[in-house]
Amino acid sequence: MATAVFGASAARAQPAPCDNRVSPPPAVDTSEQVPPGAKPPSPLEVPENPVGGDRLGECGLVLPANAQRLPDDITARSWLLADMDSGAVLAAYDPHGRQRPASVIKVLLAMVVAKELAPDATVVATEDDIAQECTCVGLRNGAEYTVEQLLQALVMASGNDVAHALARRLGGLPSAIRKMNALAIELGALDTRAVTPSGLDAPGTSTSAYDVALIFRAAMKYPDFAKAVVTQRIDFPAASGVGTVPVINDNKLLTSYEGALGGKSGFTDDAQHTYVGAAERNGRRLVVVLLRGQQQPLRMTEQAANLLDYGFELPAGEPVGRLVDGAPQTKKKTVEPKPTPTSAAVGEVAETTDTRNAAMSTAFGTVGGPITAVAGLGVVLALVMYLRTRRAKAARAARAAQAAQAAQSATQQPG
Repeated sequence: MATAVFGASAARAQPAPCDNRVSPPPAVDTSEQVPPGAKPPSPLEVPENPVGGDRLGECGLVLPANAQRLPDDITARSWLLADMDSGAVLAAYDPHGRQRPASVIKVLLAMVVAKELAPDATVVATEDDIAQECTCVGLRNGAEYTVEQLLQALVMASGNDVAHALARRLGGLPSAIRKMNALAIELGALDTRAVTPSGLDAPGTSTSAYDVALIFRAAMKYPDFAKAVVTQRIDFPAASGVGTVPVINDNKLLTSYEGALGGKSGFTDDAQHTYVGAAERNGRRLVVVLLRGQQQPLRMTEQAANLLDYGFELPAGEPVGRLVDGAPQTKKKTVEPKPTPTSAAVGEVAETTDTRNAAMSTAFGTVGGPITAVAGLGVVLALVMYLRTRRAKAARAARAAQAAQAAQSATQQPG
C-alpha cells in the first residue's frame, strides 16, 4: 500500500474523495471470505449528519483556522486528535472514513469486561482459547485466571487467546460481540461494528478514527482499564504451569513520551497498522488515533508522538468538532451502500447490494437495534469463528513442521 505523506502534499495523500465513507477498502487476503452459501453483512448506515459536527464529515484534512503546518511522514489514511476532557476535536484527517480496527477493538472489549466482570472473578482457559490465531499471551488449558490478570494481558500484550477467554466469560462469543456493538452504539460510535473480540479480520468489521477516540475516551473512565493500559510489566502464570513469565506492555510511548497515559496498537494485513493513545501535558490530556498506517519512514508510535506534540502546540480556539457524550438522537438516511466484495482483489469496484442486503443495512445502522444486528450476523459469525479455529490449528501445525525443518527464521504475525 502506498504511503501517504502529509504536510505540503496533504491534499494529494487521499487517493479519491470519500473512498471509505461506507466501507473499509477491499481486503488483501482471504480473511473476510464468507462461508459458501452465506452473504457478507451489509455496511452500516452512514448518518445523515456527521456525528460530532459537520466538519467531521469531510474526507480530507480538517484543521482549525490558521493552524500551523502538520508534521511530515504521517502515513495513516485516517487520524484524529482530540481533548480527552472537553471532547473538543482539534484536528483530523478523514475522521469518519471507515477502516478496520485490528487490535484497537480490544479497547471496546476491555470496556465491556470492566463494566460487567469483577476483577477477582475467574476464568478457566480452554483449548479453543489456546487455538486462536496469535499474537497470544500463552494460556494453559484448564488453568484458572482472574479477570484482572486477563484484562491486563489483553491491553498490555494484545493476547488473542485472552480476548477469546474473556469473550466466553461474557456469555460466549455472540453474546460478547453483541455487548461490544451495543456499547459502541450507546457511545455514538456509529461507524463501528465488531465481528471478532480480538480484532482479527472478519466480514463486516468496521470502525473510524472518530469512533476509536470516542471509545478510548470512554474506556479511560474505568479505573481497571486506565490502570491496565499504563502498567508497564506484570508477572503472568507460565503456560507450562510452573512459575510466571513477564508480560511487557507493547506500547512504546509509555517509556518514550513524557506524560504518556497509555495506548493500544494493532496490525492485520487488511487493517495495516493502527494505534490509539493518550498523553498529558500542563494539565491537558489529548487522545490521538491513527488507522491504516505504515511503520516507515517513522514507526506508528513516533507518528503518534509527533501528532500529540502538534496538538499540544495548537492555540486555543474553536474546535473542528466534538467527541459526543452519547448516541446522537438524529434521523439517519438510508444510503445505497456498496459493500467491499470480500473475494475481490485490491482495486476492484464494490458491487451494489440487493434489496435484502439494503434491509440488513437498515437493521445494522439503527441505534435501537443491536440485537437485530447480531441476529443478522449470528450464523455468519459462528461459521467464520469455526473456520478460523480450524485454520488457526492448521496454521499452527504447518508452522511446527516448518520449524522442525529449518529453525533459522521467524515470521511476523498479526497483533
